[in-house]
Amino acid sequence: MPLPHETHVDEPFRFVPRVFELTSVPSSEALARALPRLGSPAFLDSAGGAPRHASVLAFDPLPWDRSMHLGDLPMHLGAVATALDRLQVAGGDRVPGPFAGGFLGAISYDLGVAGEALDLPRDPWSAPPLVGGLYIDFVVIDHAAGRAWLVLGDEPGDGRPPVAERRAACLAWLSDPGPAALEPTPAGPLVRHVPGDVHRARIESLRDRIARGELYQANLAHRFTRAIDGHPAAIYTRLRTINPAPYMAYLAWDGGALLSASPELLLAYDGERAHTRPIKGTVARGRDPVTDAAARARLLTSEKDRAELAMIVDLERNDLGRIATRGGVRTSAFPTLETYATVHHLVADVSARPREGIDAFGVLEAVFPGGSITGAPKLAAMEAIGELEGEGRGFFTGALGFVDLRGRARFNILIRTLRWRPRPGSSSGSPSAPAGEVSFHVGGGITWASDAHAEELETLAKGRALARTIAGEGEGEGPFAELDGVRHLTGPSRMQPPARP
Repeated sequence: MPLPHETHVDEPFRFVPRVFELTSVPSSEALARALPRLGSPAFLDSAGGAPRHASVLAFDPLPWDRSMHLGDLPMHLGAVATALDRLQVAGGDRVPGPFAGGFLGAISYDLGVAGEALDLPRDPWSAPPLVGGLYIDFVVIDHAAGRAWLVLGDEPGDGRPPVAERRAACLAWLSDPGPAALEPTPAGPLVRHVPGDVHRARIESLRDRIARGELYQANLAHRFTRAIDGHPAAIYTRLRTINPAPYMAYLAWDGGALLSASPELLLAYDGERAHTRPIKGTVARGRDPVTDAAARARLLTSEKDRAELAMIVDLERNDLGRIATRGGVRTSAFPTLETYATVHHLVADVSARPREGIDAFGVLEAVFPGGSITGAPKLAAMEAIGELEGEGRGFFTGALGFVDLRGRARFNILIRTLRWRPRPGSSSGSPSAPAGEVSFHVGGGITWASDAHAEELETLAKGRALARTIAGEGEGEGPFAELDGVRHLTGPSRMQPPARP
């Protein structure tokens, strides 16, 4: 949308929130159905699992600043912080829910660790370091209270229509989000880019590095792709049905979309205390209640998985300790078992009270990328990951979430996530069912005690719901079949690495 000629590039945007409670609470399914109609939608969708507090659907972001076009993207978090500083709150109504307007977007894993010059390989899909925008128009659903609100920014300075006109348009699509999108259809086979024997060889190479004392643990992943015809919002709708998760998200930009069914919280910061909830330890669900209960019991008593979680908790304590008040880091709920559609996980909660002068961006930089998807020590693990995986991860194991105008933040870790893009070189498809391609990664934490074959099976268990989401009608699960209850079993002889000479 062009800006009025009388505005000046140095003038800040304004956020004057006007809040309207909705008479009926729209379902999250209806909001997902409306996604194709919205401009650059960003949907934080608490679809299932725990905790399930609130969902936010934002749309029509502001330009990053008056000298940039809407599609331009910042290259680092400092640029996002600068743009957010130039969005000034100027009165208005009290905004309900977790997000009070501000930045909502995704960060690529390949952005790396703040202040560290890591030589990471390039992502084969050439992901930008950051996507998203500054949002002042959004819908909030409080799942616990059963209430919903429409929030619109009044005269922000970018020339958008008046609030009354936008409110009427929003109420129209909220009451009638439109018909369900056409079912996505595969346009080619599911392609595994790293064969099983190669992935297992990489695991053994990593175990050798661990035995030499170069690191203790690293998360090693491999990638799948598939050509598919269908709107990314339709693929997302199928994903949230197959694998509902508490930190689901959909984010679309010019040239791509992220469809995430993440169960993992990287950061929740309320302006006073920061929390991160690393996941370490996975077992596939059983076919029936008896085998499922047995799988849960094995995971809870697994010495290896508890040791992995303890390592990552120590790493997260160290990351948060760099910005926390003295004695301000706490660990709780170690371990907790959480259950999802296809797997069980072990998790823990690490929290800290940041020092004075540390804002939400400072906390985010301290924990990004997450320890559970890098390893320990973090920098050594990321270097080993780059060398062994041989390509950049893009948004996989990055983060998606927000930093708002109240100084609060919440980000997931982009695991169990599909990335969509227009299919290169294809002229087929239609606006409602474009020709596309999806990519996803699956991985797991490797220690010296890891068994390569079992770790390989664990990655397939994690990817099962993603593969099912993009499968054709009547199509089998291929390499993802026969995984019920699978996990690695390690004997006592493999719990300690050999002594180094």
